[in-house]
Amino acid sequence: MKKIFILGFVAVLLAACGPSKTAKEARKTFNGNWTLTSVTYPNSSGEFDVTLLNDANASCFENSTWNFVSNNNRGAYSVQGANCSQGQRYFIWSIDEENTPEGIYDFLLKPTDEDYNSTTGNQGFRMNLKSLSENQMVWEQSVMLEGSPFVIRMNFSKL
Repeated sequence: MKKIFILGFVAVLLAACGPSKTAKEARKTFNGNWTLTSVTYPNSSGEFDVTLLNDANASCFENSTWNFVSNNNRGAYSVQGANCSQGQRYFIWSIDEENTPEGIYDFLLKPTDEDYNSTTGNQGFRMNLKSLSENQMVWEQSVMLEGSPFVIRMNFSKL
């Protein structure tokens, strides 16, 4: 009887520590191929020279293709454009639902090499996953510009 109680307790503990059902559904929705259709600055007007993911200018990311594999949280993207360093980039991603309201998550992306070994040590990028559906996804990243918050919005469509 004591062994059954201990096994039951361990099973409940493991279930409680795992991701929520909502986060699991979000991971499944991420799975597949996406296009980053546009990069916008919702709280600002004008043109900005923004480098995304310490990689390339935001204009290089427009119409880039992204692949997310949900069963191992790996992915890749490829930027385009005449003045862009073209080629495949690799990353590990996760959805972090700690300290966020229900249904809104932080999305973590960590650049890697093609073998999925980190290229930035412990550094990565945190975006806010503003919306996610079967066909659309929106990320926002807040950075500081001249002492004020500056929001970068990345809009995706599923292929």
